[in-house]
Amino acid sequence: MGRLAQTEGLTEIQQEIVSTVRSFVDKEILPVATELEHRDEYPYEIVEGLKELGVFGLMIPEEYGGLGESLLTYALCVEEIARGWMSVSGIINTHFIVAYLLKQHGTQEQKDHYLPRMAAGEIRGAFSMSEPALGSDVSAITSKGVRDGEEFVLTGQKMWLTNGGTSSLVAVLCRTDEGQPEGSAPHKSMTTFLVEKEPGFGEVRPGLTIPGKIDKMGYKGVDTTEMIMDGLRIPADRVLGGTTGRGFYQMMDGVEVGRVNVAARGCGVAQRAFELGVDYAQQRHTFGKPIAQHQAIQFKLAEMATKVEAAHAMMVRAARKKDTGERNDLEAGMAKYLASEYCKEVVEDAFRIHGGYGFSKEYEIERLYREAPMLLIGEGTAEIQKMIIGRRLLEEYRSQG
Repeated sequence: MGRLAQTEGLTEIQQEIVSTVRSFVDKEILPVATELEHRDEYPYEIVEGLKELGVFGLMIPEEYGGLGESLLTYALCVEEIARGWMSVSGIINTHFIVAYLLKQHGTQEQKDHYLPRMAAGEIRGAFSMSEPALGSDVSAITSKGVRDGEEFVLTGQKMWLTNGGTSSLVAVLCRTDEGQPEGSAPHKSMTTFLVEKEPGFGEVRPGLTIPGKIDKMGYKGVDTTEMIMDGLRIPADRVLGGTTGRGFYQMMDGVEVGRVNVAARGCGVAQRAFELGVDYAQQRHTFGKPIAQHQAIQFKLAEMATKVEAAHAMMVRAARKKDTGERNDLEAGMAKYLASEYCKEVVEDAFRIHGGYGFSKEYEIERLYREAPMLLIGEGTAEIQKMIIGRRLLEEYRSQG
Protein backbone atom coordinates (compact mmCIF):
# COMPACT_ATOMS: atom_id res chain seq x y z
CA MET A 1 0.00 0.00 0.00
CA GLY A 2 1.47 3.32 -1.10
CA ARG A 3 1.61 6.67 0.59
CA LEU A 4 -1.27 8.24 -1.34
CA ALA A 5 -4.93 8.39 -0.33
CA GLN A 6 -4.48 7.57 3.34
CA THR A 7 -7.35 8.37 5.70
CA GLU A 8 -6.62 9.65 9.20
CA GLY A 9 -8.80 9.07 12.23
CA LEU A 10 -10.17 5.64 11.36
CA THR A 11 -11.11 3.23 14.14
CA GLU A 12 -9.41 -0.17 14.36
CA ILE A 13 -12.58 -1.78 13.02
CA GLN A 14 -12.67 0.57 10.03
CA GLN A 15 -9.02 -0.10 9.30
CA GLU A 16 -9.58 -3.86 9.50
CA ILE A 17 -12.60 -3.74 7.17
CA VAL A 18 -10.84 -1.61 4.55
CA SER A 19 -7.69 -3.73 4.78
CA THR A 20 -9.71 -6.93 4.33
CA VAL A 21 -11.47 -5.53 1.26
CA ARG A 22 -8.15 -4.35 -0.21
CA SER A 23 -6.66 -7.81 0.25
CA PHE A 24 -9.70 -9.36 -1.44
CA VAL A 25 -9.32 -6.95 -4.36
CA ASP A 26 -5.63 -7.78 -4.80
CA LYS A 27 -6.20 -11.55 -4.65
CA GLU A 28 -9.64 -12.08 -6.19
CA ILE A 29 -10.46 -9.12 -8.45
CA LEU A 30 -7.33 -7.67 -10.07
CA PRO A 31 -6.06 -11.00 -11.49
CA VAL A 32 -9.33 -11.67 -13.37
CA ALA A 33 -10.93 -8.26 -13.93
CA THR A 34 -9.58 -7.47 -17.39
CA GLU A 35 -10.37 -10.95 -18.76
CA LEU A 36 -13.94 -10.84 -17.42
CA GLU A 37 -14.39 -7.27 -18.66
CA HIS A 38 -13.31 -8.14 -22.18
CA ARG A 39 -15.86 -10.97 -22.20
CA ASP A 40 -18.53 -8.71 -20.66
CA GLU A 41 -19.06 -11.47 -18.11
CA TYR A 42 -20.89 -11.00 -14.83
CA PRO A 43 -18.45 -11.65 -11.93
CA TYR A 44 -20.49 -14.26 -10.04
CA GLU A 45 -17.57 -15.63 -7.99
CA ILE A 46 -16.43 -12.15 -6.98
CA VAL A 47 -19.95 -11.25 -5.88
CA GLU A 48 -20.20 -14.43 -3.81
CA GLY A 49 -16.91 -13.53 -2.14
CA LEU A 50 -18.15 -10.04 -1.30
CA LYS A 51 -21.33 -11.54 0.15
CA GLU A 52 -19.21 -13.69 2.46
CA LEU A 53 -17.24 -10.63 3.55
CA GLY A 54 -20.50 -8.88 4.50
CA VAL A 55 -20.02 -6.02 2.03
CA PHE A 56 -23.67 -6.12 0.91
CA GLY A 57 -24.72 -5.35 4.49
CA LEU A 58 -21.98 -2.86 5.29
CA MET A 59 -24.31 0.06 6.15
CA ILE A 60 -27.38 -1.96 7.11
CA PRO A 61 -27.96 -1.72 10.90
CA GLU A 62 -26.82 -4.62 13.07
CA GLU A 63 -30.41 -5.31 14.17
CA TYR A 64 -31.13 -6.39 10.59
CA GLY A 65 -28.00 -8.51 10.26
CA GLY A 66 -25.71 -5.88 8.75
CA LEU A 67 -22.45 -4.39 10.00
CA GLY A 68 -23.97 -0.99 10.84
CA GLU A 69 -20.99 0.89 9.47
CA SER A 70 -20.71 4.54 8.39
CA LEU A 71 -20.88 6.04 4.93
CA LEU A 72 -17.16 6.76 5.23
CA THR A 73 -16.34 3.09 5.79
CA TYR A 74 -18.53 2.14 2.86
CA ALA A 75 -16.96 4.78 0.59
CA LEU A 76 -13.44 3.62 1.45
CA CYS A 77 -14.43 0.04 0.60
CA VAL A 78 -15.92 1.21 -2.70
CA GLU A 79 -12.68 3.04 -3.44
CA GLU A 80 -10.77 -0.22 -2.99
CA ILE A 81 -13.23 -2.26 -5.07
CA ALA A 82 -13.19 0.28 -7.91
CA ARG A 83 -9.41 0.17 -7.83
CA GLY A 84 -9.79 -3.49 -8.75
CA TRP A 85 -12.67 -3.24 -11.22
CA MET A 86 -15.17 -0.38 -11.32
CA SER A 87 -18.02 -2.60 -12.54
CA VAL A 88 -18.01 -4.53 -9.27
CA SER A 89 -18.44 -1.30 -7.32
CA GLY A 90 -21.50 -0.58 -9.49
CA ILE A 91 -23.06 -3.89 -8.46
CA ILE A 92 -22.57 -2.93 -4.82
CA ASN A 93 -23.70 0.69 -5.21
CA THR A 94 -27.18 0.08 -6.59
CA HIS A 95 -27.82 -2.43 -3.81
CA PHE A 96 -26.49 0.00 -1.23
CA ILE A 97 -28.73 2.86 -2.34
CA VAL A 98 -31.89 0.73 -2.13
CA ALA A 99 -30.87 -0.49 1.34
CA TYR A 100 -30.18 3.12 2.35
CA LEU A 101 -33.60 4.22 1.06
CA LEU A 102 -35.28 1.47 3.07
CA LYS A 103 -33.29 2.26 6.20
CA GLN A 104 -34.01 6.00 6.01
CA HIS A 105 -37.54 6.06 4.58
CA GLY A 106 -39.10 2.60 4.73
CA THR A 107 -41.95 1.55 6.99
CA GLN A 108 -41.06 -0.79 9.85
CA GLU A 109 -42.67 -3.67 7.97
CA GLN A 110 -40.63 -2.88 4.85
CA LYS A 111 -37.39 -2.75 6.85
CA ASP A 112 -38.16 -6.04 8.61
CA HIS A 113 -39.11 -7.71 5.33
CA TYR A 114 -36.18 -6.62 3.14
CA LEU A 115 -33.14 -5.51 5.13
CA PRO A 116 -32.09 -8.86 6.71
CA ARG A 117 -32.10 -10.57 3.31
CA MET A 118 -30.36 -7.59 1.70
CA ALA A 119 -27.65 -7.69 4.37
CA ALA A 120 -27.02 -11.35 3.49
CA GLY A 121 -26.99 -10.57 -0.23
CA GLU A 122 -29.99 -12.86 -0.81
CA ILE A 123 -31.98 -9.92 -2.17
CA ARG A 124 -29.98 -7.63 -4.43
CA GLY A 125 -31.19 -4.13 -5.16
CA ALA A 126 -31.38 -1.75 -8.10
CA PHE A 127 -33.03 1.65 -8.42
CA SER A 128 -34.54 3.45 -11.38
CA MET A 129 -35.23 7.11 -12.02
CA SER A 130 -34.09 7.85 -15.57
CA GLU A 131 -36.18 7.41 -18.71
CA PRO A 132 -35.25 7.39 -22.43
CA ALA A 133 -36.22 11.02 -23.10
CA LEU A 134 -35.27 12.91 -19.96
CA GLY A 135 -31.66 12.31 -18.87
CA SER A 136 -30.96 14.38 -15.76
CA ASP A 137 -34.36 16.11 -15.74
CA VAL A 138 -35.94 13.83 -13.14
CA SER A 139 -38.97 16.09 -12.68
CA ALA A 140 -40.03 15.31 -16.27
CA ILE A 141 -40.61 11.57 -15.75
CA THR A 142 -43.71 10.16 -17.44
CA SER A 143 -43.95 6.67 -15.89
CA LYS A 144 -47.19 6.52 -13.93
CA GLY A 145 -48.62 4.72 -10.96
CA VAL A 146 -52.42 4.75 -10.77
CA ARG A 147 -54.27 3.44 -7.70
CA ASP A 148 -56.69 0.57 -8.23
CA GLY A 149 -58.13 -0.42 -4.87
CA GLU A 150 -55.35 -1.84 -2.69
CA GLU A 151 -52.90 -1.84 -5.57
CA PHE A 152 -51.16 0.55 -7.94
CA VAL A 153 -50.88 -0.11 -11.66
CA LEU A 154 -47.51 1.00 -13.07
CA THR A 155 -46.93 1.90 -16.72
CA GLY A 156 -43.89 3.37 -18.44
CA GLN A 157 -40.34 2.78 -19.63
CA LYS A 158 -37.19 3.23 -17.55
CA MET A 159 -33.61 3.50 -18.81
CA TRP A 160 -30.03 2.97 -17.60
CA LEU A 161 -30.97 0.51 -14.89
CA THR A 162 -27.71 -0.78 -13.40
CA ASN A 163 -28.12 -4.34 -12.10
CA GLY A 164 -31.43 -4.48 -13.94
CA GLY A 165 -31.13 -8.14 -14.84
CA THR A 166 -29.46 -9.61 -11.76
CA SER A 167 -31.38 -7.65 -9.13
CA SER A 168 -34.45 -9.00 -7.37
CA LEU A 169 -35.70 -5.71 -5.87
CA VAL A 170 -35.99 -2.44 -7.78
CA ALA A 171 -36.90 0.94 -6.27
CA VAL A 172 -38.79 2.66 -9.11
CA LEU A 173 -39.74 6.33 -9.29
CA CYS A 174 -43.14 7.00 -10.91
CA ARG A 175 -45.59 9.87 -11.12
CA THR A 176 -48.68 9.59 -8.93
CA ASP A 177 -51.17 12.45 -8.79
CA GLU A 178 -53.02 10.99 -5.81
CA GLY A 179 -54.00 13.71 -3.33
CA GLN A 180 -52.13 16.48 -5.17
CA PRO A 181 -53.99 19.72 -5.99
CA GLU A 182 -53.99 20.80 -9.61
CA GLY A 183 -50.96 22.89 -10.49
CA SER A 184 -48.70 21.32 -7.85
CA ALA A 185 -44.96 21.31 -8.52
CA PRO A 186 -44.00 18.21 -10.56
CA HIS A 187 -41.63 16.85 -7.92
CA LYS A 188 -44.47 16.68 -5.38
CA SER A 189 -46.35 14.09 -7.41
CA MET A 190 -43.68 11.38 -7.44
CA THR A 191 -43.68 8.11 -5.54
CA THR A 192 -41.07 5.39 -5.04
CA PHE A 193 -42.34 1.83 -5.48
CA LEU A 194 -40.58 -1.30 -4.24
CA VAL A 195 -40.84 -3.80 -7.08
CA GLU A 196 -39.84 -7.42 -6.48
CA LYS A 197 -38.95 -9.52 -9.50
CA GLU A 198 -37.14 -12.62 -10.63
CA PRO A 199 -33.53 -12.12 -11.78
CA GLY A 200 -33.05 -12.47 -15.51
CA PHE A 201 -34.28 -11.04 -18.79
CA GLY A 202 -37.57 -11.05 -20.66
CA GLU A 203 -40.89 -10.91 -18.79
CA VAL A 204 -39.67 -11.33 -15.23
CA ARG A 205 -43.13 -10.96 -13.73
CA PRO A 206 -46.56 -10.13 -15.20
CA GLY A 207 -46.43 -6.58 -16.57
CA LEU A 208 -42.66 -6.19 -16.17
CA THR A 209 -40.08 -6.80 -18.90
CA ILE A 210 -36.29 -6.43 -18.78
CA PRO A 211 -35.46 -6.57 -22.51
CA GLY A 212 -31.73 -7.34 -22.25
CA LYS A 213 -28.30 -5.84 -21.62
CA ILE A 214 -27.30 -2.54 -23.22
CA ASP A 215 -23.98 -2.96 -25.04
CA LYS A 216 -21.62 -0.34 -23.59
CA MET A 217 -18.18 1.08 -24.40
CA GLY A 218 -16.98 0.30 -20.87
CA TYR A 219 -18.43 -0.48 -17.45
CA LYS A 220 -18.92 -4.04 -18.68
CA GLY A 221 -19.68 -7.15 -16.65
CA VAL A 222 -22.41 -5.39 -14.68
CA ASP A 223 -25.69 -5.44 -16.59
CA THR A 224 -27.25 -2.11 -17.60
CA THR A 225 -30.79 -2.45 -18.91
CA GLU A 226 -34.12 -0.91 -19.77
CA MET A 227 -37.26 -1.67 -17.76
CA ILE A 228 -40.70 -1.73 -19.34
CA MET A 229 -43.81 -1.62 -17.13
CA ASP A 230 -47.12 -2.38 -18.81
CA GLY A 231 -49.94 -2.84 -16.31
CA LEU A 232 -47.52 -3.88 -13.53
CA ARG A 233 -49.58 -4.33 -10.35
CA ILE A 234 -47.89 -3.42 -7.07
CA PRO A 235 -49.54 -3.66 -3.60
CA ALA A 236 -50.11 -0.30 -1.93
CA ASP A 237 -47.97 -1.43 1.02
CA ARG A 238 -44.98 -1.45 -1.34
CA VAL A 239 -44.97 2.34 -1.64
CA LEU A 240 -41.69 3.30 0.05
CA GLY A 241 -42.54 4.78 3.42
CA GLY A 242 -46.25 4.05 2.94
CA THR A 243 -47.09 7.54 1.63
CA THR A 244 -47.30 8.72 -1.97
CA GLY A 245 -45.76 12.00 -3.14
CA ARG A 246 -42.47 11.57 -1.26
CA GLY A 247 -40.52 9.83 -4.02
CA PHE A 248 -38.51 12.78 -5.31
CA TYR A 249 -37.18 13.64 -1.84
CA GLN A 250 -36.40 10.00 -1.12
CA MET A 251 -34.53 9.48 -4.37
CA MET A 252 -32.55 12.72 -4.01
CA ASP A 253 -31.46 11.57 -0.56
CA GLY A 254 -30.30 8.31 -2.11
CA VAL A 255 -28.51 10.08 -4.95
CA GLU A 256 -26.73 12.31 -2.44
CA VAL A 257 -25.01 9.33 -0.85
CA GLY A 258 -24.68 7.81 -4.32
CA ARG A 259 -22.59 10.78 -5.39
CA VAL A 260 -20.17 10.10 -2.57
CA ASN A 261 -20.02 6.57 -3.93
CA VAL A 262 -19.26 7.77 -7.47
CA ALA A 263 -16.55 10.05 -6.06
CA ALA A 264 -15.08 7.02 -4.28
CA ARG A 265 -15.14 5.07 -7.55
CA GLY A 266 -13.29 7.90 -9.29
CA CYS A 267 -10.69 7.87 -6.51
CA GLY A 268 -10.23 4.11 -6.83
CA VAL A 269 -9.86 4.10 -10.62
CA ALA A 270 -7.46 7.05 -10.46
CA GLN A 271 -5.36 5.28 -7.84
CA ARG A 272 -5.09 2.19 -10.03
CA ALA A 273 -4.17 4.30 -13.06
CA PHE A 274 -1.43 5.99 -11.04
CA GLU A 275 -0.12 2.61 -9.85
CA LEU A 276 0.01 1.35 -13.42
CA GLY A 277 1.65 4.54 -14.69
CA VAL A 278 4.33 4.81 -12.03
CA ASP A 279 5.17 1.12 -12.35
CA TYR A 280 5.42 1.16 -16.14
CA ALA A 281 7.49 4.35 -16.09
CA GLN A 282 10.18 2.55 -14.09
CA GLN A 283 10.24 -0.47 -16.41
CA ARG A 284 10.15 1.17 -19.83
CA HIS A 285 13.54 2.44 -21.10
CA THR A 286 14.19 5.12 -23.73
CA PHE A 287 17.41 6.91 -24.58
CA GLY A 288 19.32 4.65 -22.23
CA LYS A 289 17.34 5.13 -19.03
CA PRO A 290 13.87 4.42 -17.51
CA ILE A 291 11.32 6.95 -18.74
CA ALA A 292 10.62 7.75 -15.07
CA GLN A 293 13.94 9.59 -15.07
CA HIS A 294 12.80 11.94 -17.82
CA GLN A 295 11.50 15.22 -16.41
CA ALA A 296 8.40 15.16 -18.64
CA ILE A 297 7.26 11.87 -17.08
CA GLN A 298 8.10 13.02 -13.55
CA PHE A 299 5.88 16.08 -14.11
CA LYS A 300 3.04 13.80 -15.18
CA LEU A 301 3.47 11.55 -12.14
CA ALA A 302 3.53 14.60 -9.85
CA GLU A 303 0.30 15.94 -11.31
CA MET A 304 -1.38 12.52 -11.20
CA ALA A 305 -0.46 11.91 -7.56
CA THR A 306 -1.64 15.37 -6.51
CA LYS A 307 -5.01 14.77 -8.19
CA VAL A 308 -5.38 11.36 -6.52
CA GLU A 309 -4.67 12.92 -3.13
CA ALA A 310 -7.01 15.90 -3.60
CA ALA A 311 -9.93 13.80 -4.85
CA HIS A 312 -9.58 11.35 -1.96
CA ALA A 313 -9.55 14.17 0.61
CA MET A 314 -12.69 15.74 -0.81
CA MET A 315 -14.50 12.39 -0.99
CA VAL A 316 -13.66 11.65 2.66
CA ARG A 317 -14.92 15.10 3.73
CA ALA A 318 -18.24 14.58 1.93
CA ALA A 319 -18.75 11.17 3.53
CA ARG A 320 -17.89 12.41 7.01
CA LYS A 321 -20.26 15.35 6.67
CA LYS A 322 -23.16 13.00 5.82
CA ASP A 323 -22.22 10.73 8.72
CA THR A 324 -22.70 13.62 11.15
CA GLY A 325 -26.29 14.00 9.95
CA GLU A 326 -25.63 17.29 8.20
CA ARG A 327 -26.71 18.23 4.71
CA ASN A 328 -23.87 17.37 2.35
CA ASP A 329 -25.22 18.05 -1.14
CA LEU A 330 -22.60 20.78 -1.70
CA GLU A 331 -19.71 18.61 -0.55
CA ALA A 332 -21.02 15.51 -2.37
CA GLY A 333 -21.47 17.48 -5.58
CA MET A 334 -17.97 18.92 -5.34
CA ALA A 335 -16.45 15.53 -4.55
CA LYS A 336 -18.26 13.79 -7.39
CA TYR A 337 -17.35 16.53 -9.86
CA LEU A 338 -13.69 16.76 -8.88
CA ALA A 339 -13.07 13.02 -8.49
CA SER A 340 -14.65 12.11 -11.83
CA GLU A 341 -12.80 14.85 -13.73
CA TYR A 342 -9.49 14.07 -12.07
CA CYS A 343 -10.03 10.36 -12.66
CA LYS A 344 -10.39 10.97 -16.39
CA GLU A 345 -7.22 13.09 -16.41
CA VAL A 346 -5.13 10.67 -14.35
CA VAL A 347 -6.23 7.72 -16.48
CA GLU A 348 -5.36 9.61 -19.65
CA ASP A 349 -1.92 10.52 -18.32
CA ALA A 350 -1.27 6.88 -17.39
CA PHE A 351 -2.43 5.94 -20.88
CA ARG A 352 0.05 8.42 -22.40
CA ILE A 353 2.87 7.07 -20.23
CA HIS A 354 2.20 3.61 -21.66
CA GLY A 355 2.59 4.97 -25.19
CA GLY A 356 1.48 2.59 -27.92
CA TYR A 357 1.10 -0.26 -25.44
CA GLY A 358 -1.72 1.62 -23.74
CA PHE A 359 -3.76 1.03 -26.88
CA SER A 360 -3.34 -2.73 -26.57
CA LYS A 361 -5.96 -4.84 -24.82
CA GLU A 362 -3.10 -6.77 -23.20
CA TYR A 363 -2.51 -3.83 -20.87
CA GLU A 364 -4.88 -3.00 -18.04
CA ILE A 365 -4.81 0.74 -18.71
CA GLU A 366 -6.85 0.12 -21.89
CA ARG A 367 -9.76 -1.07 -19.73
CA LEU A 368 -9.50 1.89 -17.37
CA TYR A 369 -9.45 4.28 -20.33
CA ARG A 370 -12.89 2.99 -21.38
CA GLU A 371 -14.27 2.91 -17.84
CA ALA A 372 -13.41 6.41 -16.64
CA PRO A 373 -15.89 8.31 -18.91
CA MET A 374 -18.89 6.66 -17.20
CA LEU A 375 -18.06 8.56 -14.01
CA LEU A 376 -18.49 11.86 -15.87
CA ILE A 377 -22.20 11.12 -16.42
CA GLY A 378 -23.22 8.66 -13.67
CA GLU A 379 -25.33 10.04 -10.77
CA GLY A 380 -25.69 13.34 -12.61
CA THR A 381 -23.35 14.83 -15.21
CA ALA A 382 -20.52 17.22 -14.40
CA GLU A 383 -22.77 20.04 -15.63
CA ILE A 384 -25.53 19.02 -13.20
CA GLN A 385 -23.00 18.92 -10.35
CA LYS A 386 -21.87 22.45 -11.19
CA MET A 387 -25.49 23.65 -11.19
CA ILE A 388 -26.03 22.10 -7.76
CA ILE A 389 -22.77 23.53 -6.44
CA GLY A 390 -23.51 26.99 -7.84
CA ARG A 391 -27.03 27.13 -6.37
CA ARG A 392 -25.87 25.98 -2.96
CA LEU A 393 -23.03 28.50 -2.94
CA LEU A 394 -25.50 31.29 -3.70
CA GLU A 395 -27.63 30.10 -0.76
CA GLU A 396 -24.61 30.11 1.54
CA TYR A 397 -23.21 33.43 0.32
CA ARG A 398 -26.41 35.38 -0.34
CA SER A 399 -25.65 39.04 -0.94
CA GLN A 400 -26.72 41.41 1.81
CA GLY A 401 -26.71 44.42 -0.53
